[in-house]
Amino acid sequence: MLDEETKAVPRDCGDCPIRHRAVCARCEADELESLDQIKYYRSFEAGQTVIWAGDKMDFVGSVVSGIATLTQTMEDGRTQMVGLLLPSDFVGRPGRDEAAYDVVATSDMVMCCFRKKPFEELMVHTPHIAQRLLEMTLDELDAAREWMLVLGRKTAREKIASLLSIIARRDASLKLTKPTGSMVFDLPLTREAMADYLGLTLETVSRQISALKRDGVIQLEGKRHITVPDFDRLMEEAGDDNDGGMLA
Repeated sequence: MLDEETKAVPRDCGDCPIRHRAVCARCEADELESLDQIKYYRSFEAGQTVIWAGDKMDFVGSVVSGIATLTQTMEDGRTQMVGLLLPSDFVGRPGRDEAAYDVVATSDMVMCCFRKKPFEELMVHTPHIAQRLLEMTLDELDAAREWMLVLGRKTAREKIASLLSIIARRDASLKLTKPTGSMVFDLPLTREAMADYLGLTLETVSRQISALKRDGVIQLEGKRHITVPDFDRLMEEAGDDNDGGMLA
C-alpha cells in the first residue's frame, strides 16, 4: 500500500513540492500549460520496477516523492547499483528510445511523467525546458564524478557520512532552506540498499552508523529518522566542506 504522504502529493503545478528544482523550474505560465497537456502521474510501491533496461520508454519525467535506484546488470548476472533518483531528479533521456538501466522504486514513489514524443517536440519550441534539462544533466555529471571519489578513495565512515550529507542537502533544497546547523530528515534507504550502493557489507554499514551515532555526529530515532546536530561536523566526517562535495 502507498503511504498517506505519497498519496497526498499535489497534482497541481503551483503546489508541486519539486517545482523549483524540476525540469519545469524555469517555465512561464504558458509553458506550464503546454506541459500540463502531456503530463500524467504514476505511483509505484516500494520494490516495484519502474522500467527495465532495454525496454522501450514512452515517457520521461521527474521524481516527485520517494526514491529509486538505477541498476545495471552484467552478462553473467551480476548487478551494480549505479545511481540514486531523489525527488526532482529526471528519469529518461529525450532522443533515446530504450531505457539504459533498471529503475526500481526503493520507497513508495510518485512520478510526474510526460509523454515522450510530445515532450521532445516541446523541447524544440521551449528553450526554458531545454536549458533546465542541460543544467540538470551537467549537475548529474558533476555528481557522478564526485561519487567516483567516494567509492574509490573514501573510507567506510566517510562513505556513510557522504551519503547522509547528500540526502540532507537534497531535503534542505526541497524545503528551500540551506544545509546548515541542526538538520532533521528521514533516511529513504534501507541499510541493505546503502551497502549495495556504497560497495560495503551490511555489517560495515551498521557498524559505521552506530559509530557516527556514538560520536554524536548523528542521532537516530528508529532506523530511518535522523537528526544531524551540526551539519558542518557531518561534512567534516565526509571529508568535504560545506561548499564542496557532491551536488544535491
